[in-house]
Amino acid sequence: MADKDLRINEQIRVREVRLIREDGEQGIMPIQEALALAREQGVDLVEVAPQANPPVVKILDYGKFKFENEKKVRDSKKKQKLLKLKEIRMQPKIDDHDLDFKSKHVKEFLAEGNKVKVTVRFRGRELAHTELGLVVLKDVLARIEGDYVMDKQPAMEGRFMSMVLSPKAKTGKPAKTGIPPSGAQVKQEVQEGQSDAQN
Repeated sequence: MADKDLRINEQIRVREVRLIREDGEQGIMPIQEALALAREQGVDLVEVAPQANPPVVKILDYGKFKFENEKKVRDSKKKQKLLKLKEIRMQPKIDDHDLDFKSKHVKEFLAEGNKVKVTVRFRGRELAHTELGLVVLKDVLARIEGDYVMDKQPAMEGRFMSMVLSPKAKTGKPAKTGIPPSGAQVKQEVQEGQSDAQN
């Protein structure tokens, strides 16, 4: 329950409460008695479990309690690392140098701890040869040398073929890398098709 939802002192409008003292001792008593105990100690009566029957209250310094809870939330937010999704776009007829350059960027993004979406964009008649896009994506994977985990296998989305990679975990678990055998088969078919065309 968020701090702002906690009722304190006179805001607690029930007849009986289960009081948990600082030493951990518990007991059911009228609300007025619990409030008197809190006032005696110069601290607050805070309702910590309103859904219980009777509601559970604690005697504590509400300002200090609120500060410590906010500090815990801030610390947990600091520890969380936000993953960004970066995208690298290319075309099926990409030059070798450009492919090297883009692969280097993919590697850098992964090293920074970001996810990377690698996309091949097809224009016009290139859509008839989507297997060339798969070859390009496979080339990228070969150039980044296994420093990744495959989140999403290469797939067509309209005029685009894309895959999503994320940084390899540092736990030593074997990572899912590479394209399934179907990708290798496509590449082989492309090479066979090229050799037929040359003959």
